[in-house]
Amino acid sequence: MNRRPGQNAQPHRIATLFAALLAGCGPSEPASPVQPSQVPTIATNAAATGSVADDGMVWIPGGEFWMGGPDDASISAVRSRLQPGEPVCSGLVDGFRDSGPAHRVRVDGFWMDRTEVTNEDFQRFADATGYVTVAERRPDPAEFPDADPALLVPGSVVFHPPTEPVTHENPLAWWRYVPGANWRHPEGPGSTLEGRMRHPVVQVAFEDAEAYARWAGKRLPTEAEWERAARGGLEGQPYPWGNTLLVDGRWQCNAFQGPFPGGDNGEDGFRGAAPVGSFLPNGYGLRDMSGNVWEWCSDWYRPDTYRLAAVAPEFNPQGPPTSFDPDEPGVRKRVHRGGSFLCSAQYCSRFLIGTRGKGAVDTGSNHVGFRCVRVSAPSSVPNPTP
Repeated sequence: MNRRPGQNAQPHRIATLFAALLAGCGPSEPASPVQPSQVPTIATNAAATGSVADDGMVWIPGGEFWMGGPDDASISAVRSRLQPGEPVCSGLVDGFRDSGPAHRVRVDGFWMDRTEVTNEDFQRFADATGYVTVAERRPDPAEFPDADPALLVPGSVVFHPPTEPVTHENPLAWWRYVPGANWRHPEGPGSTLEGRMRHPVVQVAFEDAEAYARWAGKRLPTEAEWERAARGGLEGQPYPWGNTLLVDGRWQCNAFQGPFPGGDNGEDGFRGAAPVGSFLPNGYGLRDMSGNVWEWCSDWYRPDTYRLAAVAPEFNPQGPPTSFDPDEPGVRKRVHRGGSFLCSAQYCSRFLIGTRGKGAVDTGSNHVGFRCVRVSAPSSVPNPTP
């Protein structure tokens, strides 16, 4: 399978990456953190919720919940923030079709990383193992038979905000394949990790995230585990903190404010990725479950996964056995969750809980990271059912 672009392969491969990275949330028609006392009441077993392991993981209690995309009222509320004539994310017009119907799911309890894996964490892994990520490897010429071998160089996909106005029909206007871009140089050779060791590690393909998880004695979460954790004990709410995007006029996550893609005004305090834990936790004590960077899940991606789910509640669902994306048949993809600093009502509103992203397994970017889970728990921590 084609992984990274060369000469003739480049336009096709970059185009392939956009559908994976942007999760189909393209254009359609024009159109400070909350205080603890304001956090909604959490309906769960408080004795076990929020237990913290020595490695910074948080206990997520098992139980049954409604899994799936936001309701019409939540979608309308996000769309109402747009001014007349502004572009609008297609999901806010047609609905997030791959995120429904909502259905009952039950999962066992598990531990989850409090935050996304950081550059500091990944540095320890790379130093200890000598691991080389996908973006740091030279593409295999056999995968790009028509490409000039001299152009098959390590690199990855980087968001470049355009300096001139652009339409939303051509993502090539703001995404570039950059030789030398990798987790150590997230935007390319001119960038470093200086001052960003507590930022989420990015430019990691699925196999890179899996390799880290194995080294750490953990694994990547299933999509159901991820959503259970993100909800923080709140049933049917569109955000980890409740039912409104802003609380007292303040952003609760790192997203994109202003004209997309070139005008992020940093109203939430950040342009680009933020240090992990920059916003208050949800009811389970997890940070950054909405926005900042997308997070890999272990499930294969299919747009009809939820429609194929059993009528009875699913128990510890692992996702479909194979991947299929009608936009790119034959390209293997895994689920992304959580949205990123590029999510905007104008182009991508997948900071809403229950919405889904997708990513080619061989591809990273500077807005995709991950966090891990493990199932083992101290005997003192039960597995309650809310």
